[in-house]
Order: sequence, then structure tokens, then C-alpha cells
Amino acid sequence: MEKGRIGRRIKAFRKLKGYTQVRLAKELNISLNTLGKIERGTREVSEKLIQQIAETLNIDIEELTGRKEE
Repeated sequence: MEKGRIGRRIKAFRKLKGYTQVRLAKELNISLNTLGKIERGTREVSEKLIQQIAETLNIDIEELTGRKEE
């Protein structure tokens, strides 16, 4: 999946669920800098981390990745 696309989706769902970057990064045990890079599309995100993000935000991984829409 394209880095920029997944990053934008993570950011959108994070905001929709009422999470700040600080809170989500803390719950995922990653740095704020790393989360920012992921959301900006300048850092790859592993399938494992995508799964953790989906679980933390309480959404389907397919919804987070956009696979349901394809």
C-alpha cells in the first residue's frame, strides 16, 4: 500500500476517533516523531503496526487500509 495513502487514512481515523498524536503514539508504544512520519507518508508502516492501529482505534483493518473500498 502506498505510504501516503495509508498515512492519510491513519490520520483521518485517529481524528475521527478523538485521538491526539501523542495519545495514539503512547498507546502504540512508538515515538511521536514516528507516528508523524507515518501520517505524512514519509515512513513505511508494517502490517503488524497497521493491525495494532486498527485494534487501538477499534476499526476493521480493511477499513483502515481502504481494502473494503477497492
